[in-house]
Amino acid sequence: MKPVVSALNAWSCVVVSVFAIVILSVIGGLFKSNHHSMVGTSKDPENGPAVAGSVFAAVIVYAVFLVFCGFQAFLHNRQSKRGAISLN
Repeated sequence: MKPVVSALNAWSCVVVSVFAIVILSVIGGLFKSNHHSMVGTSKDPENGPAVAGSVFAAVIVYAVFLVFCGFQAFLHNRQSKRGAISLN
């Protein structure tokens, strides 16, 4: 199987996806627990758990990106170990 995206794009996507998963998981956890820093003022959303559901949906999307881009990076590593000349 051949990679669809370049190695740089694959590794960049992996890094961004991991960062997004960590940050959004923390934000979603704060909303789910109705932490005062997220739902404490009059301009903040009233229903923290509903907002947390949306944030966790975004975490799932980034997890799918992470799996796809990680697989693409794996394919690039596997392809580069074959040598500079390969017959397709």
